[in-house]
Amino acid sequence: MLAYLRRFLPQAPAQPLKERLKAFVGALIGIAVTGLVTHLVIRDAGALPLLIAPMGASAVLLFAVPASPLAQPWSIIGGNILSGLAGVTCVKLIADPTLAAAAAVASAILLMSLCRCLHPPGGAVALTTVVGGPAVLAAGYSFVLVPVALNSLLLLAVALVFNSLSGRSYPHVAHALPPAPHNTADPVPDARVGFTLADIDAALRHYGELLDVSREDLDALFRQVEVQAHRRLHGAISCADIMSRHVVSIGPDASQAEARALLAGHDFRSAPVLDSDGRLLGLITRAILLAGGEGPVLEVMEQNPPTAGAATAIDELLPVLSHGEWREVMILDEDRRVVGMVTQTDLLAALYRARVAEAVAASA
Repeated sequence: MLAYLRRFLPQAPAQPLKERLKAFVGALIGIAVTGLVTHLVIRDAGALPLLIAPMGASAVLLFAVPASPLAQPWSIIGGNILSGLAGVTCVKLIADPTLAAAAAVASAILLMSLCRCLHPPGGAVALTTVVGGPAVLAAGYSFVLVPVALNSLLLLAVALVFNSLSGRSYPHVAHALPPAPHNTADPVPDARVGFTLADIDAALRHYGELLDVSREDLDALFRQVEVQAHRRLHGAISCADIMSRHVVSIGPDASQAEARALLAGHDFRSAPVLDSDGRLLGLITRAILLAGGEGPVLEVMEQNPPTAGAATAIDELLPVLSHGEWREVMILDEDRRVVGMVTQTDLLAALYRARVAEAVAASA
């Protein structure tokens, strides 16, 4: 009995206060602008409501959970308009109001599902066309244009501007794995082990219910869970633990010939380019110097090599060093001075040592 009653307790995770305030301000501005502009555009609507109640539900999605698939632009526009059309059609074909209401909501759900624009407030739009009163019934299909479509477009416009200004990604772009660096069909190395998108699809089919999150976002979330679980179980190894501290560097005004000699003398693949204060300017690599130029290093160096702090967990370097573009990460202090370097070799050695330690501990 207690287990059953617990189902009625709050299950949604608590949001940070900052996100709650964003939702509050966004909904306040969104509904106010939608109602004001609609009244300015349509000054004489008679008894027809110019701001319909379902917009409140749309505002919850747009400003409280803008990453939800149910809150995306096509869901807002397509869902509300299709639901309005379904509602008007049902009320014209079915005389009994109760049956018309039931048919309208059910038809709206079916249409939105088929058109991949499921939007929960759409059910309220369909119901409003049936029980909205004489003015709504008299408006017929024009009610779908004003106020349904107009309200939806205005609220969406506010959401696009507000979410962008408040630092949110909207329309939401689902997380995706980076493309293969060598233009082959193989996935990036860190995506070859563990679960795949096909595994997620199979699990979702087994689950059998629609989840309010995309498969790509689930993939990104699960991979973060794996990282957090690894750190919790095995402890985080930091860059300071494995980095090379004696970093051979070169100045920006040195010639490319000097850089080639430096790399050849130490048998290095690359070296950081530092200013006179030891701050990172870029990275010079053997591949860049193969052209045999004689100009200064500053002209040909890689200007944005990957960087990290000494306290950064090496788990965070895996995506950078496993995708093929970079073989080293520069370790900087708070003033962007180079204090070390972590290469692919350093990372592999650290992961191997950690694996060996786990095996020894398990056999003890």
